Amino acid sequence: MAEADIQAPRGDVLIPFLFEDQAVRGAIVSIDSGIEEMFGSRDYPLALRTLVAQASAAMPLLATHLKNEGKINLQFQGRGDLSLLVAQVDHELTVRGTAKFDPDISGSFSELLADGTLALMLEPRSGRQHYQAVVPVVGEGLADALEGYFRQSEQLDTRLLLAVSEHRLTGLLVQRLPAEGEAGEQAAAYWEHVSALVDTLGEAELAREPASTILHRLFHGENLRVFEPRAVTLRCQCSHASISGMLVSLGRDELQPVLDERGEVEVTCEFCGHSYQYSPAEIETLLNGAEAEPDDGPTH
Repeated sequence: MAEADIQAPRGDVLIPFLFEDQAVRGAIVSIDSGIEEMFGSRDYPLALRTLVAQASAAMPLLATHLKNEGKINLQFQGRGDLSLLVAQVDHELTVRGTAKFDPDISGSFSELLADGTLALMLEPRSGRQHYQAVVPVVGEGLADALEGYFRQSEQLDTRLLLAVSEHRLTGLLVQRLPAEGEAGEQAAAYWEHVSALVDTLGEAELAREPASTILHRLFHGENLRVFEPRAVTLRCQCSHASISGMLVSLGRDELQPVLDERGEVEVTCEFCGHSYQYSPAEIETLLNGAEAEPDDGPTH
């Protein structure tokens, strides 16, 4: 495999790949845009910002083989200073993440999520039944915890490496697929070989080098099929229109006491931290507009 054969530009991309004739697949992701917009308005301590950023980098990797329209929600819930960490990705690889935490938060990953749980929820857009798996949090980092999730819930051997810098989020995932009999024995041996190659990659190199360089350096001796890169977007899905719709759904009885007490209605997005302010006149316009909409019910 030549590096020139890999069409993997630096930027906001996910690149899936497959080891030909082997039960091993993988993907590599890099995100260069939207980082400050997503995390800059939240008062995250550095260690927590890194953790939320790592979760955001992991999400496109988890969605590599998402076939149906919908979302994957990743949720860590703990009993310590970090009560909740949530990251989401949809089938178009739009990613966002957030956390709820004590202002005096401190400690390592294992301390922050002591006795915590990890839940991965598939939320199909078509209204089908949601899939959810919950496992205990294990390991010394987010990558360890996700590897543990795949072992316990999916029975998939997985290697995951995540790296975060001020201006870039990156990740590499490889997975051994199920195989039985002689093929299973061959797959186990090859998996050990691939896992050893991944062990030679450090976080600093992953954060620094373009995906093409990483894939060539690790797997230049392998029969690797690299698929078309897919665009990734780190962006919150909140908007003035969506917030306005939410306020209309609350109704006048819910909103009027807030206006009476504060003189305005302010809504802060839990993901990106952006605040939306509405004056009494703006609230009145929203409510009047909703009340004036024609009734689409049956007529007699």
